[in-house]
Amino acid sequence: MKPIRACVVQAGSKLFDTPETLDKLETLASEAARGGADLAVFPEAFVGGYPKGHDFGAPVGSRTAEGRDWFRRYYESAIDVPGLATERIAKIAAENKLNMVIGVIERAGGTLYCSVLSFSADGQLLGKRRKLMPTAAERIIWGQGDGSTLDLVNFPFGRASAMICWENFMPMARMSQYAEGVEIWCAPTVDDRENWSALMRTIAMEGRCFVLSANQFLRRDDAPADYHPIQGEAPDTVLINGGSMIVSPLGEVLAGPAFGEDAMLFADLDPGEIIRGKMDFDVAGHYARADVFQLTVDRQRNSPVD
Repeated sequence: MKPIRACVVQAGSKLFDTPETLDKLETLASEAARGGADLAVFPEAFVGGYPKGHDFGAPVGSRTAEGRDWFRRYYESAIDVPGLATERIAKIAAENKLNMVIGVIERAGGTLYCSVLSFSADGQLLGKRRKLMPTAAERIIWGQGDGSTLDLVNFPFGRASAMICWENFMPMARMSQYAEGVEIWCAPTVDDRENWSALMRTIAMEGRCFVLSANQFLRRDDAPADYHPIQGEAPDTVLINGGSMIVSPLGEVLAGPAFGEDAMLFADLDPGEIIRGKMDFDVAGHYARADVFQLTVDRQRNSPVD
C-alpha cells in the first residue's frame, strides 16, 4: 500500500431522484478532490436512495397497491451496472482524478440489490459488491448477493474491501476479507447509532487495516412531498443522522464520528501502520490457528438455472 489521503463523504441522496443525486455526487467529488483526496468513500445506497421510514405497504401477510407503486418508483430510481449512470460516475471520477467507492441501488432483471461500486481515478469500474444479507425490512425490496462479489478491489495504492452496513457484523464475512489481505476497509452504511463506532474500531484492530465508514445525513426534505416516513413530516426531521469516521489499524480514530450534519472527513493513511500493527496480531496469519479453525467461502455465482 502507498500513502494516500482518504476522504469519507457524509451526505444524503435525493430520494427517488437519481439525476439530481448524480449532480450532487459530482459536486461532492469535486470538493473531495479539492481537499487533496486520492480516495473518496460515499454512503450505502447513495445513488438510488435508502428509503428509511417507508414500509412499501408490506405488513406481514399482505401487500398494498400503493406499496407496489412505491416499489416501481424505487426500481426506476435504481441503476443498471454497467449503464448510463455508471458511465456518468466514471466520468466524474476521471475528471476529478479521484478513486471512488460508492453505494448504489442496482437493478438486475426484476430484482434490486444494495451494491457498492469502485472506480479508479481514470474512470474504470474496478469492482462491484452486492450486499450478502439485507437487514429486516430491507429484504422486501432487495435481493441477496452471493460470494461471487466478495473479491477485494486492487486500487493503485492498495487492496480495498467494501462491506455494507450490517455485513460488518458478520464474523465470517470479515474473515474472508482479512484472508485476502485487505488494507483499506470501506464500510458504507446507514447505521447511525453511536455504538456503530465501536464496531468500526473493532474491525480496524481485528484486521489491522484502515477503516473508512461513510453514512448518509438525510432529512425529510430530501424526499418527495408524498413520501410519508414514520419519523415525521417536518422538513427538517432527520431520517439518517450520520456517524461517519476514519480509524487507524490500531483502532485510533483519525476523523469523526460526525453526527447531525453534512460532513467531509479527511485523513492521511500511512501504510506503515498496518505492518506495525501486525507485529503482534495477524488474524489470517500467525494468529489464525488454522489447525483448529478453518473457513470455507463459496465464491461461485449462484443462478436458478444452470
